[in-house]
Amino acid sequence: MENTDITIRCAEVRDYMQISGICRTSLGYECSPELVKKRLTGLDGRRERVFAAVCDDIVIGFVHAEKYETLYYDTLVNILGIAVSNEHKKKGIGRRLMEAVEEWTKEIGAVGIRLNSGGSRSGAHEFYRRLGFDDEKMQVRFIKNI
Repeated sequence: MENTDITIRCAEVRDYMQISGICRTSLGYECSPELVKKRLTGLDGRRERVFAAVCDDIVIGFVHAEKYETLYYDTLVNILGIAVSNEHKKKGIGRRLMEAVEEWTKEIGAVGIRLNSGGSRSGAHEFYRRLGFDDEKMQVRFIKNI
């Protein structure tokens, strides 16, 4: 498959099953299709975008980004998740998804893009470095379930 056979578009609710599958197989998250459908249905278009990479009407990758505003820094875009199906990795799809986010970042007047990546995802870290991202700092994530 050539890179030109792939379209990058805004994800649609009907993509939920395919996105859910990519979350399970490529990211290792056991999210339900119903949860993905609910999130896509409730997406806040004023501050969120989900871009999908599509080939032959099949979603083969996605990126979820949100406008990120804090009291202490200029507006950024935060990558909440990016994944490409295992059989389509290393074909430039992730780069094209991130380029779509870069364009949206410019459109909304944000100054940059931020993301977090798990410490064990060294392949992803190399991908982000190739795209021009710098390692800014090490963090520890805290979660309290309620």
